[in-house]
Amino acid sequence: MKKYKFKVRGIKYEAIINNFENNIVDIDINGTNYSVEIEQEVAKAKTPKLVRSKVPVTNEDAAIKSKAGSLVKAPLPGTIIKLMFKVGDEVKVGDILLIMEAMKMENNIQAEAGGKIKSIMVSEGETVLQGDILIEIE
Repeated sequence: MKKYKFKVRGIKYEAIINNFENNIVDIDINGTNYSVEIEQEVAKAKTPKLVRSKVPVTNEDAAIKSKAGSLVKAPLPGTIIKLMFKVGDEVKVGDILLIMEAMKMENNIQAEAGGKIKSIMVSEGETVLQGDILIEIE
């Protein structure tokens, strides 16, 4: 609820906006309720909506995957906080492999394929870039 005070031809008014949906405003002016339709376009919010698209699989990625099993890559730049498994451990789809801090948030990196951890390319405290290979599962 927002309050506004204004003058029209020397007369003081107090307006309270009760509700604002689409282009209809419910407003209280000096104790009288009005429903007002706005004709001009309402300004859009300046905050963009971020949508992360799927990373396309290249032929090189497919060739590496077929030779090496499944590669777990960093989805965005960040710092490795904690490794949950070690080389030789068995993992299932959905297991949390590691925790990575990115953009001041902790992100759980999960296994997209099951199998045995063949190699771990990173260590705790290490900084990685988007697309860096973190873990190899066979």
